[in-house]
Amino acid sequence: MSADTIFKPTRRALLAGAAATLAASALPAFAQQGGIRSNVASFRMLDWQPYFPDLNKGAILVDTQSRVLHYWAADQVTYKLYPTSVPVSTELTRLGRTSIVKKDPAPSWRPTPSMKERNPDWPDFIPPGPDCPLGTRAMWLGWEYYRIHGTHDTRKIGRKSSNGCIGMYNEHVEELYELVQIGAQVLLI
Repeated sequence: MSADTIFKPTRRALLAGAAATLAASALPAFAQQGGIRSNVASFRMLDWQPYFPDLNKGAILVDTQSRVLHYWAADQVTYKLYPTSVPVSTELTRLGRTSIVKKDPAPSWRPTPSMKERNPDWPDFIPPGPDCPLGTRAMWLGWEYYRIHGTHDTRKIGRKSSNGCIGMYNEHVEELYELVQIGAQVLLI
């Protein structure tokens, strides 16, 4: 090709160049986020007033659609947002209002009667420790068998994976456990 030959870009070359330019401009923002894309739609901050009359003992809102737990402290300053696992099916999902009735710093696990029916090979009891499905902390809800608890199986977080409970990363449930009071309002939507 001689120096006086005119270069005519093809449509394919123009599109490839435009895509490369867009990707290069997005790279710094992506790198600033540690290479992890945030899910802005699901993990958005909420205000407590549409859901609770007050924050006397704090309040927890679990959004089963976006798989996120919101916590507001009674001081009206502390607000936390955590990813969760939620029940596998609507039949196992309990929605509505309840409260935290008990806190367990080293939970053990027993399958519910319906779990045992569905999974007869499951053990009858698992003590606290790395094999316990309830992780390192558990907070009992006012509904029988329902808990907000940790999990050692981190693959479950962000998924429909539980038999009715709300699961959290152990480090998150440990933080929440220290913040939550017995009697805190809980709303699952």
